[in-house]
Amino acid sequence: MNNKQENATLRSSDSQPLPPRVVAVTKPCQKKMVWLAISIVIAAIILAAGGITCTLLMRGGRNSLNTFVDGNLAADSKEASVSDIIDKVSPSVVSIVTNTKSQSLFGGSRQVQAAGTGIILSKDGFVLTNKHVVEGAQSVTIVASDGSTYDAVSLVGTDPLNDLAYLKIKDVNNLTPAALGDSSTARVGQNVIAIGNALGQYQNTVSKGIISGKGRAVSASDSSGNSRESLTDMLQTDTAINSGNSGGPLINYSGQVIGINTAVASNAEGIGFSIPINAAKGTIQQVLAGKGVQRAYLGVNYTDITPEIAKHYSLPSKYGAYVTGGRSEDVGVTANSPAAKAGIQEKDIITKVNGVELGARGNLSSVLGQYQPGDTIDLTVMRSGKTINIKATLAAYQE
Repeated sequence: MNNKQENATLRSSDSQPLPPRVVAVTKPCQKKMVWLAISIVIAAIILAAGGITCTLLMRGGRNSLNTFVDGNLAADSKEASVSDIIDKVSPSVVSIVTNTKSQSLFGGSRQVQAAGTGIILSKDGFVLTNKHVVEGAQSVTIVASDGSTYDAVSLVGTDPLNDLAYLKIKDVNNLTPAALGDSSTARVGQNVIAIGNALGQYQNTVSKGIISGKGRAVSASDSSGNSRESLTDMLQTDTAINSGNSGGPLINYSGQVIGINTAVASNAEGIGFSIPINAAKGTIQQVLAGKGVQRAYLGVNYTDITPEIAKHYSLPSKYGAYVTGGRSEDVGVTANSPAAKAGIQEKDIITKVNGVELGARGNLSSVLGQYQPGDTIDLTVMRSGKTINIKATLAAYQE
């Protein structure tokens, strides 16, 4: 349940259709760890407290950022039909095919091809996908919805804390960027649509469902259990998500991307997980401004507070980020970090960031994902029964 904002590294192994990552929803008092699974065989883990096992979804000029708008602009009854929404969004969804060298069982090496999905961010070719889709790839090919194939693709950078990667197609200026919504306004029960390269064979496959949960922490690992990573504040959906869907969009009925499809439950049906798009907005702005990928970093380890946790531990707030290392050898505030320089202390409870309440609009990591290095934020903090305000200037995360 303890959430470390740093020290995260995503790894992926060779896979055919990149299988959905294997993840497990952690219970409120369990440590939040997300272990990413990217092998041909769907890997699975079982949490000690009976968690849900899941699998990851892989088969095998400067532009201004899209306007961020409310993801719930109108009631579903007044919005476009699903087919109209798909017509609008499909040109912004691409298939990603990677080639990776793998060691053969009989010596030598062999080429392994895998496939995933991506989201177009700009007319001139910036594309967002999952990090595990392209990790270790020697070459990347992007196929647009109209069948156009692009082989001149480069990796701009990655955000390992969120399993995100940014690609650039060279010498294009006529692509259709996706509209990005506001994932913090997503509601449980809200209708959503997933689009992706299902099984690496069926480009722009569409499925629909609802958001069935918010703020989920998930865990996943490859079949060996050696590749581990953590993702928190995930959107849970019952939308059918298949291998090859990794990196594809979860969209609302206004045709806006509110999530990046990343994982599905392997021991249950109808449980998928998407990274909220707000967690990527800070790095998206960096990429589109030509600055590469620099994730904003505060430098705290924390536990997400829920009403149940607050009651159990007699905490003064039902929501927020409880600054603590979790284990005796860990610290809540990293030395020389922005948090340390700002005066954040162990056992502080961060309840708001620039007036935005944690819990209602996402957890601390997700909210910080909307900011850039160098931004100064105002933190509302509860300390020893008193509420104080602390200003902190975010730094760039270093792997």
